[in-house]
Amino acid sequence: MTVKAVIWDFGGVITSSPFEAFNRYEAEKGLPHNLFRTVNSTNPDSNAWALFERNEIDAPGFDAMFLTESTALGHPVRGAEVLALLSGDIRPRVVAALNTCKQHFKVGCITNNVQTGHGAGMSANTQKAAAVEGVMELFDAIIESSKAGIRKPDPRIYQMMCELLQVEPAECVYLDDLGINCKPAAALGMTAIKVTGQDQALADLERATGLSFA
Repeated sequence: MTVKAVIWDFGGVITSSPFEAFNRYEAEKGLPHNLFRTVNSTNPDSNAWALFERNEIDAPGFDAMFLTESTALGHPVRGAEVLALLSGDIRPRVVAALNTCKQHFKVGCITNNVQTGHGAGMSANTQKAAAVEGVMELFDAIIESSKAGIRKPDPRIYQMMCELLQVEPAECVYLDDLGINCKPAAALGMTAIKVTGQDQALADLERATGLSFA
């Protein structure tokens, strides 16, 4: 396979995973571990997360709907509490790898995000938003679910990115921290890398692209 493009998820790949912040919150509040992940995976196409990421409800709507969904699981949490945890920290080594990839391939970003906080990375403050914007400027194409009205793992969003970059799926490497989002990419023919950590992601990306990120 000849690689022509590397396509990146944002949260959990370029930045630390929001699930890390979710788990810290759960521990601090005495909630079950991975409660937020369970809410997120229940009715995954029609729950509060799905609707908000497609911009079909607003922040107050998410706040109320997430409270209803978490209450149904026995642990009421307002959606507003969750939104405050979404903004991760930028991983400088991954951004350096992105820069290296940009010198050799087209680079794109597909992010499931919501219209909250500052900018595409849903940053908690303007300083972090400016740093995120600096990373976003590196990409040749960006698809934000909240603007496109479509979210991963819908296969169409990956096809949309291929059209924007003018490449075939088999010519792409795709990185995402969620296996459910990697599966449709792989089914289309992309080389999918499930990101579980920074070192693992860069090692797998080196094998897929033949580049060095030392």
